[in-house]
Amino acid sequence: MDGNPLILLAQAAEAWRHRDIAPALRHDTRRAVLDWFASMLPGCIEGPAVTLAHALAADRGSGSAVAYTGGPTGSARFAALINGTASHTVEFDDIYRDGGYHAGSPTISAALAVAQAEGVDADAFHRAVIGGYEVGCRIAMALQPSHYRDWHITATVGTMGAAVSTAMLKGCDATGIGHAIAIASSFAGGHQENLQGQGLTKPLHCGHAAEAGVLAGLAAAAGITGSPDSLHAPHGYAAATSDGTGDWNRALAGLGDWTPISRMTYKNHGCCGHIFPTLDGLRALQAQVDFAPEDVAQVEVAGYGPTKSICDRMEVNSARDARFSVQYCTAALLHMGGVRLAAFAPEALARADLRAFMPRVRVTEDPAIAAAYPGRRQARLQVTLTDGTVLDHFQPTRKGDPDDPLSDAELFAKYDELALGVLAADDARRLKDTVMSSGDLPGAVPLTGRRPATA
Repeated sequence: MDGNPLILLAQAAEAWRHRDIAPALRHDTRRAVLDWFASMLPGCIEGPAVTLAHALAADRGSGSAVAYTGGPTGSARFAALINGTASHTVEFDDIYRDGGYHAGSPTISAALAVAQAEGVDADAFHRAVIGGYEVGCRIAMALQPSHYRDWHITATVGTMGAAVSTAMLKGCDATGIGHAIAIASSFAGGHQENLQGQGLTKPLHCGHAAEAGVLAGLAAAAGITGSPDSLHAPHGYAAATSDGTGDWNRALAGLGDWTPISRMTYKNHGCCGHIFPTLDGLRALQAQVDFAPEDVAQVEVAGYGPTKSICDRMEVNSARDARFSVQYCTAALLHMGGVRLAAFAPEALARADLRAFMPRVRVTEDPAIAAAYPGRRQARLQVTLTDGTVLDHFQPTRKGDPDDPLSDAELFAKYDELALGVLAADDARRLKDTVMSSGDLPGAVPLTGRRPATA
């Protein structure tokens, strides 16, 4: 590594305040914002964000930032907390594959709240989002894969991405942005038990990351400083939360030549991304051989580490459990034709046919596939039919990953599916038009619908 990684990342973020943004990059940024809204809106009517907004109503504060669960505008910190929590509730938020990191939930939640509070235009907002993704995604690469053993990387690194966006919108130079990163590194937390275990804390990880990042950015803008060695020092953040002091050569490769927001994964299924290769592989097999659930005797899934350690889950007592179960999601795909919101509604969770199918699914770890993680998310499937036919398939990637991306039409269809029922059709269309083509910031939208419980 040649140079201090925190300083180099802060300089890269500061450059995005002024450098030219190519039309393709601008479009990529608008896609990221639209996908954030698609993921966030269902969490505004069901789940922890709604509960939290009521519980903290007295702390809403004054200001022009919008908490999309409803109510008057308030402070940027309040809006970032509520929207960050909502955006991670139904598990549809974007992924930076090489870091295993959901960049949008904390970064856009913070950036939009601060942009609304500061009254800036869409250009300044987009620049802050790009800079936040730049720093957060690259720090995630430096820490992975060992960080993920004990830490939820979106909860931790998301704090730093949110801090960068906030500092940029507050007009900080590279020195100020660096202090925001350093301060945020002391706020960054969120462990794996609250990702893998019981409870509803996981969405709050993203809400806290967004709010804590706003706090760090505001603190840096006010002149509070942090250690410039906070990321890579022997007792800095990487050393405290991963094996070693960070792979900064990997993280900083290509800095200034390409930017992570143009290499994002957009979810095509409403569950944990570690399950996607299984679902995509099953779809590929069904395209070759027309089989129904009752034709299946066994499904063997060989994946990488988290496929087994996080998603090999037979005990499913809630929608949250179901979203992290290869067994349940496989049953839902084969019986319902898809793994979207309907798969986690109470009536789906109660279906006896889905529960009866789950024991037919067995999950193992494949050493070669594990070695390719996190840069590749793959699965090897073997489906045995009741007539004795054995179907083998290797799934090399996931639909939605940069090498098999969602088209604009597919992304818009996802947005329409998730937004409609939460918003009236005209309001959903206007919001999409504002995000994809306007120079104005998105504002408040009226919630008119009610989805089944999804938390």
